[in-house]
This record gives sequence, structure tokens and C-alpha cells, in this order.
Amino acid sequence: MNLMEAIKGRRSIRAYDSKPVEKEKIEAVLEAARLAPSARNRQKWQFIVVTDPEVKDKMLDACNNQQFIKQAPAVIVACGKEPGIMSCEQPVETIDVSIAVSFIILKAYEEGLGTCWLGNFNKDKVKAVLGIPENVSVVAVTPLGYPAESPDARPRVSLDEIVSWDKY
Repeated sequence: MNLMEAIKGRRSIRAYDSKPVEKEKIEAVLEAARLAPSARNRQKWQFIVVTDPEVKDKMLDACNNQQFIKQAPAVIVACGKEPGIMSCEQPVETIDVSIAVSFIILKAYEEGLGTCWLGNFNKDKVKAVLGIPENVSVVAVTPLGYPAESPDARPRVSLDEIVSWDKY
């Protein structure tokens, strides 16, 4: 599979098989995140892998009762460890961790795994469940597991609608 095949084939998965994800596959996904670019190569991120069913039960409330959090064999919580604002006025931890999570979801797809990038969670509850320090930001949460569904592609706007050349 090449990169464009992964980009075109990946879907947000909200139903997971109960089959456990092999540690080697989880580590391969995390290795992709580790290799992601970051501002000034600071790599100020932390990835928490949740596999304990009791902890996932607690994560359910923190993720607004999205049942697939509990259903997936693993959940990855992606955090930024150094808040700051880039000169372009964007938060460095959000940008850096988002790039790494993009790498995670593409590598997961290559490994035959499903993910669903969640923005629908309560960061304070996630921090409380996982013991995340106050100065660390929770950027994204994604379940990780073997898909129990195969959603169709969602419609995408044309390139002409989102690209301009040389000026807005």
C-alpha cells in the first residue's frame, strides 16, 4: 500500500472487533507518531495507550459516552507537553500533536487497524482519569482496533473549491 492508497482508504471507525491488537502493531503506530515532524524538533508530546477495561470504562464518561471507546481494544490519548504560541499565532502543542496523530491514523490503517479522531471529549475528565498533569494539554483521543465495520467514503469537495493560486 502506498501513502495515497492509505489516505483514500482510511475511514473513521466507530465499531470494533473484540480481537486484541498485537503489541507490535501498537508500537508500529506509535513509532510513526515518534517520527512525525514538530516545531523546532522539540517532540514535546506524550501518547498514553489505554488497554485496561476498567480505565476504558472511566474514559467512557470523559469521552461523552461514545461507546466505541469502551469497545475498542486500545485507546490512544495524545497530549502536548509544552504549551506555547508559534509566531504564526497557532498553538504549538496542537499543531505538533495533530501532525503526529495524522501519522498514527495512517499507519494504523496500513496495519489493518481502525481509528476515529475524537474531538468530542472533556479534557479535564480525561486528565483526571489518566493522571495527566495540569500543564499538559489533551489534544486528541482515538480508539484503536480491528474494524467491525467498513464505512463508505464520505463526499469530498473538489480541489477547485479549496485551492487558489497566487492569491485568495
